[in-house]
Amino acid sequence: MAHPHLLVENHPAGYRWLRLARPERRNALDPGLLAAIRDALAAEPGTPAVLGSADPRVFCAGADLTISDAERAVVSDLVYDACETIVTRPGPVIAVITGAAVGGGAQLAAAADLRIAGPGARLRWIGPPGLDLAVGAWLLPDLAGRGAALDLVLTGRWVEAAEALALGLVNRVTEDPEPAAEQLAADLAARGAKGEAGSGVKAVMAAGGLLDRLRAEREVNRAAWARVTGVGQQ
Repeated sequence: MAHPHLLVENHPAGYRWLRLARPERRNALDPGLLAAIRDALAAEPGTPAVLGSADPRVFCAGADLTISDAERAVVSDLVYDACETIVTRPGPVIAVITGAAVGGGAQLAAAADLRIAGPGARLRWIGPPGLDLAVGAWLLPDLAGRGAALDLVLTGRWVEAAEALALGLVNRVTEDPEPAAEQLAADLAARGAKGEAGSGVKAVMAAGGLLDRLRAEREVNRAAWARVTGVGQQ
């Protein structure tokens, strides 16, 4: 179902654009928007997808701080639905990061198969203060190694574009990332149409405990939110 804050475009070259479009809230996530992102990614699982923002100043500010704790708990849980969809769908997902990506937004960006950043990109894996959430612990060791991942998750510090590239958190930093992502998506779509994309690649990449760690982090964060909302507690 269409969502007013998610622009979905089927490109003639065989890929799909998904653009977050809620600039007045810095693309902050509420349950409806996050479910729409998940569903759009799942709708055509074999088609390459480009995930970005209609506002180049920001990728996604994470959960909407104006909604209730109960709704933010739902957002936290839905992040893992969306990330699992990204990891398990056979079609690659390319994230275009031109501004800040925080919390759930950083999770979505990092879960993408390829990440192309602009020079103004900055990422931060952090949740609300006082909740002791795990944010990105399931994924960042695969990208940056255990030591760097612990630094980023425990401190919740900002990572600017140049450092993100050096750590392996993004694949490329370029002045104009959208055209670069579109060319890459078109190339991957063309390979898929010729039977050359290797549909088993992502299944192999997801093996070795990645999804187990995703589900473990989800349970840790469910328990943390339950202590705040009382939902799920005995």
